[in-house]
Amino acid sequence: MSDRHTATDNIIADVMANPSPAKSMGDPGITPLSPSHIQHTNTEQVQSEPLFEVVVAIDFGTTSSGYAYAFIKEPECIHTMRRWEGGDPGVSNQKTPTTILLTPDRKFHSFGYAARDFYHDLDPSESKHWLYLEKFKMKLHTTANLSIDTDLHAANGKRVKALDIFAYALAFFKEQALKELSDQTGGEFDNNNVRWVITVPAIWKMPAKQFMREAAYKSGLVSRENPEQLIIALEPEAASIYCRKLRLHQMVDLGTQATHNGLSPTENVGSGMAQAKEHVRRNRQSRTFLVENVIGELWSELEEGDRYVVVDCGGGTVDLTVHQIRLPEGHLKELYKASGGPYGSIGIDYEFEKLLCKIFGQDFIDQFKVKRPAAWVDLMIAFESRKRAAAPERTNPLNINLPFSFIDYYKKFRGHSVEHALRKSNVDFVKWSSQGMLRMNPDAMNTLFKPTIDHIIQHLFELFEKPEVSNIKFLFLVGGFAESSLLQQAVQNMLQGRSRIIIPHDVGLTILKGAVLFGLDPSIIKVRRSPLTYGVGVLNRFVEGKHPTEKLLVKDGTRWCTDVFDTFIAADQSVALGEMVKRSYTPAKPSQQVIVIHVYCSERESVSFISEPGVRKCGTLRLDVSGTESRATRREIQTFMQFGDTEIRAMAVDVSTGRTVKASIDFLSH
Repeated sequence: MSDRHTATDNIIADVMANPSPAKSMGDPGITPLSPSHIQHTNTEQVQSEPLFEVVVAIDFGTTSSGYAYAFIKEPECIHTMRRWEGGDPGVSNQKTPTTILLTPDRKFHSFGYAARDFYHDLDPSESKHWLYLEKFKMKLHTTANLSIDTDLHAANGKRVKALDIFAYALAFFKEQALKELSDQTGGEFDNNNVRWVITVPAIWKMPAKQFMREAAYKSGLVSRENPEQLIIALEPEAASIYCRKLRLHQMVDLGTQATHNGLSPTENVGSGMAQAKEHVRRNRQSRTFLVENVIGELWSELEEGDRYVVVDCGGGTVDLTVHQIRLPEGHLKELYKASGGPYGSIGIDYEFEKLLCKIFGQDFIDQFKVKRPAAWVDLMIAFESRKRAAAPERTNPLNINLPFSFIDYYKKFRGHSVEHALRKSNVDFVKWSSQGMLRMNPDAMNTLFKPTIDHIIQHLFELFEKPEVSNIKFLFLVGGFAESSLLQQAVQNMLQGRSRIIIPHDVGLTILKGAVLFGLDPSIIKVRRSPLTYGVGVLNRFVEGKHPTEKLLVKDGTRWCTDVFDTFIAADQSVALGEMVKRSYTPAKPSQQVIVIHVYCSERESVSFISEPGVRKCGTLRLDVSGTESRATRREIQTFMQFGDTEIRAMAVDVSTGRTVKASIDFLSH
């Protein structure tokens, strides 16, 4: 076989799904230098931190987004972003909806309330040419083979590149934040002085996390040359950092309230949150939160080895993370790899949509969404504010305004009235009110919540069954959906007092503030669980009886076993941040001019061969050693992998010459 690595070889290999990837690649390959020694080195002392003046965190949410910042010189003052124009009744305006509008020629027009209101005011004949997108972040979670070329669909059905949309959104936040910082400091604020933090769900797979970084490069937030200017933080970790600072007056403790003011716990869920909301409302005028440089009272009850769970309930996903305290510094250690799923509050919107389809017909709803996209957005906004009014003890009905164009279009489409449709449908808990509204009784609303809440409870139940998740002291309920008293009550009923449930007051901003704190001190998270198993493809000496015969490769009289997966780190193994894992290899053929090392990953913990199902190539190191002589009898190639925030960097060094090649592991190319 030739030593040339051609693209066609690769394609043929992929098409045939050849049982031996290495043979078909035609790489001479590498073999471990025995004994293989692992070296774990923490390189934290070596890297000197670049000096930033300010940390800006962006919480890019499924339903709403925002930013917050703190100056390095006053780390205890966290500023949340300026008041946004627009806003909805019954919805607090500390964040803006994650909605984006592009002009008919695909240029960025606006983001948030501005995008929504402008789109809404367009004439239907015009609006169908504009590209309006909302709730698009979920696409990164749900797309199985995410790549740089993944598409999104706008409300009018047209396709746009996901990377462009995410980059536009990040560029918008960059511009807003820099404008605000310039106003604050009285001069042009330089982006190089900003450390950016973007939060992502912990349950996202590696491609989605890398996608966020690619979008940041494209948006000009940071450049590829300075990757450390951007930290990708995990949402529940950020929440966890903020919860450490909570003072008793900044949260509702559902666990201890049973006998508070003689109210029953369920009544108390509502009243505690009502007081909290009032407190937040009064403090809304000031956008600066003082995070006292102390450990909160709650936290001081935690001792070495204590465990707690962060349940981050957002618009799109629910993330469950189990952390353990490590004293004296109170660093966090992830005990059990993040779990959860697409059970965010938009699940309730889908249930509402299903209900409308049941009453008015799927054909009509599909048509209405395409023909009157702005009115559909209106209807969902009306639903959103009623959704927030749902509560376990509620007895009076909830009214949802139907836009005039819905009523009008339905009559044209079906030839009879909306009222007639409601009477005819056997959905008895939704009635038509004479003021032109859908009147839902509270049970109907609670039914819409049920599937989503059931998923969350089921997941929590399974998590609490795990042996490593016993003796949980606190459960922190965070994220926008955590405001729902229906969800709070369901969690309380499931836990039966097994651990205290803590809800921070401004629960929707918990992640944002924690992300700022994380940016100020990234070393606070010490140990994570690796979500994947990583290794490289190598040749081992063939051993009869141990190795399968189809893996036998004879080269220059030497019998090799090909496709061996040499593990660097296994899934669910604890990894210290910044940890380096080192292996030494030697070229299988001494005369090799280019040494190619392929990096593979898998979700399974133990992998023997790179040809096993579920193993994918996620990086390549090419080390050119031509024109150099190695004095040693066997040329030593050291390979390092460093496990960073959400990125993994690989490096190979030719020991005799000191030649080095680096690569970032790429999860987006297929």
